Amino acid sequence: MVISTQPAASAVAYGRIVAQMSKALKLAARPSGAARLTAVSKNQPWEVIEPVLLAGHRTFGENRVQEAIERWEPVRDDVYADLDLRLIGPLQSNKAEEAVAFFDVIETVDREKIARAIADAVQKKGRCPRLFIQVNIGEEPQKAGILPSEADQFLHNCRSIFGLKIEGLMCIPPVDGPKGPYYALMQKIAARNGIGHLSYGMSDDFEVALRFGSNEIRVGTAIFGHR
Repeated sequence: MVISTQPAASAVAYGRIVAQMSKALKLAARPSGAARLTAVSKNQPWEVIEPVLLAGHRTFGENRVQEAIERWEPVRDDVYADLDLRLIGPLQSNKAEEAVAFFDVIETVDREKIARAIADAVQKKGRCPRLFIQVNIGEEPQKAGILPSEADQFLHNCRSIFGLKIEGLMCIPPVDGPKGPYYALMQKIAARNGIGHLSYGMSDDFEVALRFGSNEIRVGTAIFGHR
């Protein structure tokens, strides 16, 4: 049997993305460590995820609570204790308790029902993941997220009514057209609300996002290939 010594495709792609991030940050006159990469592992088979883990990456994004638990719980404590697992898909209120107990970051707080469910789960579990509010920056009816015009009040309510510490904002801009204006608006919302973390930029536009202040980019296809 011949054992291949070639690195796995996903590990090679991961290295390429890291290099592109570094270059984009340099061009934007930002420090090399100013942004974090979330490798979007949702729906991906373990054989393409493991090479990225072996390359040293530890931050992964998942869309569904149960899928994430099934994938990561067997290896989280004993093998990869330093994982940083992020929920980047919609959260149902009946899954809030599981999400609060399992994830390090929840990026999709998008309505008061979810904020209340998370607050209740935090009290019950005695732990709170880092929380991001999802903004429907393009005001698209098919997408989740609070409208930009309602973001300030929602942030206020999350803090004052539900007692949640909101660390960041997340968005997924419209597919078509330039992304810069949407990202600039996200920066404005963050600045006037004292928000320090911005999560936007994916496989096809993360370099633009880094120019517009993103410090949390989410890349799936460009690392793992199409699902």
